[in-house]
Amino acid sequence: MTASLGRRALAEAVGSAALVAVVVGSGIQATELSHDVGVQLLANSLATVFGLGVLIALLGPVSGAHFNPVVTLAAWFTGRRSEDGLTARDVAAYLPAQITGAIAGAVLADAMFGEPLVHWSTHDRSAGHLWLGEVVATAGLILLIFGLNRTQRAHFGPVAVASYIGAAYWFTSSTSFANPAVTIGRAFTDTFAGIAPASLGAFIVAQLAGAALGLGLVFAVFGRPAPAPAPAPVGTAPPQGEPELAAPAL
Repeated sequence: MTASLGRRALAEAVGSAALVAVVVGSGIQATELSHDVGVQLLANSLATVFGLGVLIALLGPVSGAHFNPVVTLAAWFTGRRSEDGLTARDVAAYLPAQITGAIAGAVLADAMFGEPLVHWSTHDRSAGHLWLGEVVATAGLILLIFGLNRTQRAHFGPVAVASYIGAAYWFTSSTSFANPAVTIGRAFTDTFAGIAPASLGAFIVAQLAGAALGLGLVFAVFGRPAPAPAPAPVGTAPPQGEPELAAPAL
């Protein structure tokens, strides 16, 4: 990524806002068009799959398309010894941008459908099985993203990540928030996709625990990254038959 930090932070804010607008807006639309909860969840999950895939493909080359504090923190943790990894300064810019963008996206969705711009959600999600669902959803997301990177298949990210989130809507009890910024944003809307502010803390703790578990699985399944080779002296060409390979971008 060669964009300035300001542009990358803006991309994270715009992407997070658009993602939450898709999640919340499609939830409102679904409840207006059908009274069947299964149909509502299907519409909500399909819109999220398509929207997330497009956003990753569009903004990935600018910022990495994290849109998610746990992904940013995991990227910083795994790349902190790498010269081209995220720095603490990057993290300090990304996280507020993601959270601010997520809140703006919820307000935008409410505005588009004539809902109160800020109305705290009353959808209580305080239960142990929901927290477990968030641990599983977030661990799987981290395993997928960093596993693709380790196997040099990061180019499948837009399809793979969107597909995973769409599946996790259905196989996890929590409908897979798996994202602290999106979780906070969804507290600002008292609609289908909302979450009560009182439920935020436990959800975010579960997501952080899931991220740690996911990173542990990455190291267990794929091993730790090999140390970078020492740079060759200036003017030295690589040996014949061994072309230099660029490190995959996260």
